[in-house]
Amino acid sequence: MQITPYVDALQRDLAAVATAGNTEESEIVRRFSTALDSSARLRLLEAVSDAANELTAQLPAGRVEVRLAGSDPALVYVEESRSPAPGVEDGLAARISLRLPHTLKAGIESAAAREGVSVNSWIVQALGRGIEERPRGPGKRLSGYARS
Repeated sequence: MQITPYVDALQRDLAAVATAGNTEESEIVRRFSTALDSSARLRLLEAVSDAANELTAQLPAGRVEVRLAGSDPALVYVEESRSPAPGVEDGLAARISLRLPHTLKAGIESAAAREGVSVNSWIVQALGRGIEERPRGPGKRLSGYARS
């Protein structure tokens, strides 16, 4: 979905209002229209996000996500995995609240999207890989002090 046609239409509407006035008023409307560009894009993106949330609430399974391709949003249906996450037996799971820096959260969301899994599944898999026993061979460990 491209937002640009909607922003352009809004600017054309403002330009039509400007042509009805004098030169000074036309210049004011032109400047206002230019300043309004980024705000209009943001508000339209918020509207698309709200629509995705409303659709998600109505779906029996899965969710609708808004993904940005450049500056244009795309609505994407993401089907929820029917199988339990690795390590979850009998449908029982532990719940953890976790606070992350925004940059790390964005990186996790990108990695999960690339792999086509939910953020939760991606984190569970990453944690599972992190606690796997790794063989330790001789000469692989360093100890001591360093000076710079």
